[in-house]
Amino acid sequence: MSIYFGTDGLRGIYGEEITSSIAFKCGNSLARQCGDKRLVLIGRDSRKSGDLLTHAFTSGLLSAGINVIDIGIASTPVIAFITKKLGLDFGVVISASHNPSNYNGIKIFDRYGYKISEEVEERIERKFVLPSYKNYLELGNYYFKPKLIRMYKKKLLTQYKSLEGLKIVLDCANGASYKIAKDLFTKLKANVIVINDKPDGLNINDNCGALYPNKIQEAVIEHNADIGFAFDGDADRIICCNEKGEILDGDDILYLLASRDKKIKGIVGTSMTNKGLENALQKKNIELLRADVGDKYVVELMKNKNISLGGEPSGHIILHNISTTGDGVLTALAIAKIMQTEKVTLSSLIDYQKFPQVNINIPVIDKYRILNSDLLSSEILKIQQMFGNNGRVLVRASGTEPKIRIMCEHINSNTAESQAKKLKKLVLELNKSQKSN
Repeated sequence: MSIYFGTDGLRGIYGEEITSSIAFKCGNSLARQCGDKRLVLIGRDSRKSGDLLTHAFTSGLLSAGINVIDIGIASTPVIAFITKKLGLDFGVVISASHNPSNYNGIKIFDRYGYKISEEVEERIERKFVLPSYKNYLELGNYYFKPKLIRMYKKKLLTQYKSLEGLKIVLDCANGASYKIAKDLFTKLKANVIVINDKPDGLNINDNCGALYPNKIQEAVIEHNADIGFAFDGDADRIICCNEKGEILDGDDILYLLASRDKKIKGIVGTSMTNKGLENALQKKNIELLRADVGDKYVVELMKNKNISLGGEPSGHIILHNISTTGDGVLTALAIAKIMQTEKVTLSSLIDYQKFPQVNINIPVIDKYRILNSDLLSSEILKIQQMFGNNGRVLVRASGTEPKIRIMCEHINSNTAESQAKKLKKLVLELNKSQKSN
């Protein structure tokens, strides 16, 4: 099991879990995984520590003889796309995605645009201990080529034509999408209103973007827009708002896209995907397969089952015919195109009922020790037996933070809430006992 890598690369508070030293070691170790191209792409989101970590990671690569192409501020899906398009050894994103600005992280994609496997992560970690240094004649070369981002824009502009007639609000979370999202929707002739598109290094995800859907709600109502899209810091996830100001999460988006495509016979969700979505898809003869939480696990199952659509309630949506990873901007274009083509409102496209779901996140000292508690396992089993076919319970360790995540889902909202609170109380008690020890 990896020590540094979680479910979505390396991530943590800058200066604590993520430092320039770790970034250098990771870059230097990755260099020894490179193939014949000996060329790595790197980009970052807009947070203040991004420059330093990018340079540190790049230095690790260059010192081991690997050439680096830096494209500056770019979304995660842009990095994945260009890496695959050019057949580079790896693509690297310096980003902490939806986390606050004091966090940062490192995501790595292989030459095919997919997040690297746990096996590769472990190989990289094992080489952290002993760096590799080339002599000055063998050092790698550094290239700054932000214009390569045009390749991604060109691809999307060939996939989607005019969006004329739609008024669209974009919340760019003061992150990596602050230029590209507006540019694409404007080129497609939509009437575009953009908010939170002025990153200063500190305001990324700060009371804006996908984690704060109230902002896109307010803007859609204020501007009488047809639809609103909110991205997170690295634009690999999306939350929507319809013309009534109602929020659509990843489950709603999956339903919308799957139900409008007659070719789709199955999609991939996760253990967090709402039971109501599963029931609605069954009525349309569409099978829901569940992967572990984490978009890379969704993509793995999609690849194995040859499925073109998948995603998570958090808003990671993978359109595998076009992209190898979650892509908020691409998903927004796909939704807008359905509305424009069918001349319908977004609210009319969602006609299923979710099971009431309660989610609680609890900061803890040792998430894995709590998760392996016999007391907690026993209580979870009791609740699931009580729920039967009317609900689900899931307790898991966060893959990116020191937290236990609790989900209770039931046809009766009061039942879901009461059982979630019961589990929260137990987790807090177990965490308290860890403190006292």
